[in-house]
Amino acid sequence: MSNPKNVFAEQAEPPGPPDSPPLAPPSIEPAQALTPVVGIGASAGGLEPLSAFLAAVPADSGMAFVVVQHLSRDHDGALPQLLQRATAMPVREACNGMRIEPGCVYVIPRNAELTLSQHALVVAEPRQKQGLRLPIDIFFTSLALEYGELATGVVLSGMGMDGTCGLRAIQDAGGLAIAQHPDSAQFAPMPKNAIDAGVVDIVELPGRMPRHILDWASGCTPPQWLREPRLAHREALGELLAMLHEQTGNDFSDYKMNTIMRRIERRMNLHGVKTLVQYVNVLRENPPEVDLLFKELLIGVTSLFRDPRVWDELKRQVLPELLAQHPNGADFKAWVPACSTGEEAYSLAITFNEVLAELKPGARYTLQIFATDLDPDAIERARQGLFPRAVESVLPPERLRRCFAEEDQGFRVRKDVRNMIIFAQQNVISDPPFTKLDLLSCRNLLIYFSTRLQQQLIPLFHYALKPGGSLILGNADTPGRFSELFAARAPGSRIYQRLEASGQRRLIYFPSRVALAPPVIPYETRAANMSSNLQSQVEQHLLKNHTPASVLINKEGDILYIHGRTGAYLEPAAGKANWNIHAMAREPLRYELDDLLRRAAQGDSQVVQRGVLIQDAGGQPLQLDMTAEPLRADDGLQDTLLVTFSTSVPMAGRERDPAAHAPVTELEQQLSQARLEVRSVRAEMQASREELRSANEELQSTNEELQSTNEELTTSKEEMQSLNEELYTLNAELQAKVDDLSQLNSDMKNLLNSTDIATIFLDSALHIRRFTTPATQLYKLIASDVQRPLSDIVNDLDYPELERDALEVLRTLMFSEKKVAARDGRWFTVRIMPYRTADNVIDGVVLTFINITEAKRLEAQLLALQGGT
Repeated sequence: MSNPKNVFAEQAEPPGPPDSPPLAPPSIEPAQALTPVVGIGASAGGLEPLSAFLAAVPADSGMAFVVVQHLSRDHDGALPQLLQRATAMPVREACNGMRIEPGCVYVIPRNAELTLSQHALVVAEPRQKQGLRLPIDIFFTSLALEYGELATGVVLSGMGMDGTCGLRAIQDAGGLAIAQHPDSAQFAPMPKNAIDAGVVDIVELPGRMPRHILDWASGCTPPQWLREPRLAHREALGELLAMLHEQTGNDFSDYKMNTIMRRIERRMNLHGVKTLVQYVNVLRENPPEVDLLFKELLIGVTSLFRDPRVWDELKRQVLPELLAQHPNGADFKAWVPACSTGEEAYSLAITFNEVLAELKPGARYTLQIFATDLDPDAIERARQGLFPRAVESVLPPERLRRCFAEEDQGFRVRKDVRNMIIFAQQNVISDPPFTKLDLLSCRNLLIYFSTRLQQQLIPLFHYALKPGGSLILGNADTPGRFSELFAARAPGSRIYQRLEASGQRRLIYFPSRVALAPPVIPYETRAANMSSNLQSQVEQHLLKNHTPASVLINKEGDILYIHGRTGAYLEPAAGKANWNIHAMAREPLRYELDDLLRRAAQGDSQVVQRGVLIQDAGGQPLQLDMTAEPLRADDGLQDTLLVTFSTSVPMAGRERDPAAHAPVTELEQQLSQARLEVRSVRAEMQASREELRSANEELQSTNEELQSTNEELTTSKEEMQSLNEELYTLNAELQAKVDDLSQLNSDMKNLLNSTDIATIFLDSALHIRRFTTPATQLYKLIASDVQRPLSDIVNDLDYPELERDALEVLRTLMFSEKKVAARDGRWFTVRIMPYRTADNVIDGVVLTFINITEAKRLEAQLLALQGGT
């Protein structure tokens, strides 16, 4: 199972009581009081999918939406106004402290980072002033921490990889992760990167996403499978666990059922099924869903240097004390079970290197870290050692520069740190453990196991550690009732020291096939049974003290049984536990043992290999005799070999046979000649090595220069990419404004022409700015006359004082109105008014010419009638 390595897991998956009913559903009452929040991340090309998404959301959805888009640092955008056209929900720009309300849309302001705290928006200045910023990841991570299963993350069109880490956090907290289909995105890198990283639940078009989100939100209420008959529910759950075990080989029956049911419910919501019986039918019809459920149950939440207090204690106390206990140097071993994608193991390796750099010991110290996990995909990602750019906000710049190399995709762990770790797939529950460890880090794994399984693992960890070794547990983990096996190094510490328990107590906690000590028998019983057991006791003594060490193997070399002490000849291989004699054979014996087993397998009699020289633990030479004997089928040991090891001190004073002396002398001469040739070749190789070293130093210097140049170019590329996204967003907003202006201009033109009033707009110099079509009936105007002085245009009016009156209006700001006759007999009311801008600034005059010819004609007729009377 992947190791939960983040506060998300601690809050989203709280440990239940040890004796809780195995089928009890998780408590979700606190979640019912919260409003589901949908975070929407977009960048270049995001305006169109944002509008399509919001247009498809019903106004009474009961959800809140927060839009985080890459905006220009220096430009006040119009994104809220542009999105308001697409939705009936109110669209507001986010302000610090603003409470989240259902049915509202909140938009990140420019040049800001947006997070959540106590269900309110927090607006702050960006932590990174220059280069590529990741506001979507920052908000999504905060959203996952604050809302857990009620969080939804949506990634739309954009460049780069912003949003991927945030979607992973939302997934790990139990929320929903959605990405736009790359084919429908104007800029596909951002959603495509999230999809390739495997952190997306649904890939969909923006207009169809709200339907999936609403279906998901309906599943956040207490599930309908609670109304299933209890017997049917138990049978369905049993069948589901059996299918998981059969297809993946992993047994989840000892995991806490509260956690299991939360993860199963998540998959049920994605498939739209309401009962566990229905979901089991889905598993039967769709076998790949079993693998997806298996990955869902592996809680792969992790982060670098999580819980800094633990790493600080390791750096200040535990590791320095470990070095002090071995003043002449040592090779230490550590095990990180359930390592997920490797952050815990890399953090331990970096911390160990930092301790060595600070203490600068004279002796040589190394640390070999075995990092294991149940998920093969997580192990593969851990081996890559590649982390997204979000680690910049987690690690200090000095540590980031020293331990990571920057690449286009993010930051990769440097080779010297990577070589300290061996990653392997392993099931900590069923596979053999690593042994003789100095450190064992298993944080926040036990909270997902039942009490029975926890009681098996704690003694297992005690067995794997050396005396005085350290066990690192998570904030919610404790050794429980095994207080005589582990003790906290300090009050409140999460690092425990291994204690020495009696053999009898270890046998109770961690039974093995061979008893650690014979049972204590009363004296009377011993006296009564002495004679009957005498033969067996003597035979046991002879077997124990005088029978050579031996192993029983099958035809593939797998060890079936070990008798006596074989540590001088065999040792566990590094990596995943391997009980094959070919892998466990020590280096001096490997080739001779392979040849011995090959010869024994080809025949049916005992084969002997004598005189193999080895050394004991003190460096003294020993002579080893090995035998391999095929065992008979009538003993029930068909296809097996018994390999025995027998050592003796070689005799130093044995005199040689004169007849054999000559060949030996010849061989010694040949050996001397070979040594001279080897010495000559070695000298040449040393000279070549010096030349290669010099060339390597030059290449390394050139590589450092190129790396420095590459880092500068990478920084420039990131800044240009960020600027390009901001410019694209700004261009989209400006284009929308241009469209608005064009529409407004058309409306104004139609309005003025519909009044049938001749109108001319003049600037402060009385140059023509604009005119309506009826004005061409008085002035001989064409389209190219714009910006020409009005006095240059021929007109039909008998009004030579027009320019003078216009200048007077500009000076006094009082409008002028006169009735003026045209040369063709028409009459017009000429009105001159100041031209005011939107900022209330006088910037010219407006001339209007209202035709009053008919009124004048009627007036003349009326006067004529009055005169005739």
